[in-house]
Amino acid sequence: MTVDNRRQLSPLRNTTLAEDSEALAVEQAEHFGIDPASEFGAALITLAKDLYQANQATHALWKITVDGLADIDRGDRIAWFNAKRFISFQLAKILDSMQNPLRASYQSITTDHPGFASKGAYPIFDNVAAIFSATPVITRTATYLFACTEWVEDAFCGRELLHDIYSRLMNPTSVSLANHIVDLECGAESNQYMAWNFNSGMAAIDGILSHLVGRDDIILSSRNIYGGSYQLLHDWYAKSAKLGVALHWFDGYDQKAFLVALEEVKKTEKERLEQGRKILVYLESPCNPHGYVLDVRGISRVAHKEDCRVIVDSTVGTPFLHPLLKTEDRIDRPDFVVHSYTKELTGTGTTTAGAVIGRNEDMFVPKHSHVEASWPDGRARVVNWDDSLFWNVFYIKGGFLDADKAFEVLNGIKTYEMRMLQKTINTTLLAYVLDSHPDINVSCPILKENSNHELLRDNMYLGLPAPLFTIDMEGRDNRPPINPIVFKRFLDALEPAIGMQVSLGQTNSLALCPAMTTHSELTDSALREAGIAPTTIRISVGLEDPRLFLAHFIGASRLALDSTHAGFSRLFPSAEEIDKRYASIHSDISQRHIEASPGIAQLMT
Repeated sequence: MTVDNRRQLSPLRNTTLAEDSEALAVEQAEHFGIDPASEFGAALITLAKDLYQANQATHALWKITVDGLADIDRGDRIAWFNAKRFISFQLAKILDSMQNPLRASYQSITTDHPGFASKGAYPIFDNVAAIFSATPVITRTATYLFACTEWVEDAFCGRELLHDIYSRLMNPTSVSLANHIVDLECGAESNQYMAWNFNSGMAAIDGILSHLVGRDDIILSSRNIYGGSYQLLHDWYAKSAKLGVALHWFDGYDQKAFLVALEEVKKTEKERLEQGRKILVYLESPCNPHGYVLDVRGISRVAHKEDCRVIVDSTVGTPFLHPLLKTEDRIDRPDFVVHSYTKELTGTGTTTAGAVIGRNEDMFVPKHSHVEASWPDGRARVVNWDDSLFWNVFYIKGGFLDADKAFEVLNGIKTYEMRMLQKTINTTLLAYVLDSHPDINVSCPILKENSNHELLRDNMYLGLPAPLFTIDMEGRDNRPPINPIVFKRFLDALEPAIGMQVSLGQTNSLALCPAMTTHSELTDSALREAGIAPTTIRISVGLEDPRLFLAHFIGASRLALDSTHAGFSRLFPSAEEIDKRYASIHSDISQRHIEASPGIAQLMT
């Protein structure tokens, strides 16, 4: 039996010369000024010795679990989980039993002076019960208690993850959220990935860009991205006074379009590449505002063969509709996935938060150490501690997510799957009905004639659309466009049934004009290249019955458009047609979801 794992519990874990549990326990007593021969010292040593042995056994249990979990059936997995769960309760009970004597010792060193109250309640006395909370607790603290000096040193070096050192860096509630989003995004390979939470989606995007992008590097980005992301790339990273990044855009959505753009960038930026600068690929899929889907797998494969790292903002798709990190072959996965929790994952529009998910070695390596890892194509690499996102950016920039926000996101995520499913139903109906109007141009890949339809079918869960698409009233089939003044009157008439609000992914449907709002940072030419016209309306689909949306939309068109565009409101399908189409879509998608879900026999294996 080695001493290493037992040594983890020693107050002198890094400097001890003790060779066994007995020696470690005696050393512990002496370190805190306890006479090992006293009655208290003897009792303390007995308990400490048992704990050292228990830690050794716990690590042995962990190894057995890692080595054997994948090969046992579900019944045994349930048994293994429950056995370890009960051990956790037992350890908690032991800790709980320690609290009363600990409190008594604490009380004995306090004074009767009223000023002692300013110290506040000593939290360890009352925190054990939080272990039994059915949901992660909101840990409202900036600072934490430390066990001893060497544990503090280890905590600041990232070698003791039990000890959060400051909530700007880590907070137990935020850690629970980070672990959960990794489970959702990565599934069976969650143990290979890690997430860091940020105070907003944009903070997450800037965090990962700050980590990867150096001065004079090259960014190749998909054309259709969120306006805030465009502004960050164009107005900060590409500025010569900042990082002087060479910023390039590629149109199209498939591997072929990307490859053409990449080859052109390699020619254009030959000098930079010869100087050792690198190309970073930034994607958004499904993209904002049109909801178009990129061939992330094909693009990632090409990019990785050229030693390019890939970031994907998958906010609109969520892990449910667009599970990028569950792709079988690692070379087809992006290196980093970004989510704005603010949108579909929380679902209520009540908080701002974001996350970056990446492989363990890219996210965190203990200070002053390195790990052996591999590139997506299998080539070996070594990752030094200061090449990880935590130390390179997260630790020093402070874009942390506080406990209250993390708790709110955790609560929202509980229902996101059923919300997303309903929203795909609503989106499909709205796209079909609006597209049937001769004066409305719909950009939504669920429509079979849409150029993005095939990529939607091949890359999204069940070929379902993200709950985001655009329409415009720029004219169609030689019909005139809607007058801009009349168009604004129509937009104003959409409230209150259809919210005129920024953001997306809320319970209610939202409609806004990107040219006036989310993409107002773009130049006129950039707007045209992104397919955004003056009358483009981005529709973020909500949870309400989509027929309520359509009823108000038609009513608003009757009020605002019929006077100048005679009969506009009468060109929608009939009420009977809409009802029939809704019933058909609802039944079809629900049935396909049921059929795609694992059956009871599969769940029991």
